[in-house]
Amino acid sequence: RRRGYRILARNVRAGGVELDLIVRRGRDLAFVEVKTRSSQRTGLPELAVDFKKQRRLTQGAEAWLRAHRHIGLRPRFDVIACEVSGFKTSQEQWSLRHFKNAFEACETGPSF
Repeated sequence: RRRGYRILARNVRAGGVELDLIVRRGRDLAFVEVKTRSSQRTGLPELAVDFKKQRRLTQGAEAWLRAHRHIGLRPRFDVIACEVSGFKTSQEQWSLRHFKNAFEACETGPSF
């Protein structure tokens, strides 16, 4: 909100897919995937949004747009990567990275 975004939905299901955040600023409509890691053993959080996840997010976004008819807006896909160190201690520190236009909408139809 501090950056001028209006939250339209949180943790909403559309097309069988959970969408973490749907936000709007002006004519921009962002479908935001939030990934959090407390350890880098499993890799950077943003790398968890692989092609398979991108396809599912695209499917969910398409279903949400069909149901809500936000005409004239520019949809995009963002990723917010959260890393926390010292989890559940007095030394807990958070790091956030916001990747705007992190990926393009994927083809969601059947692949032959």
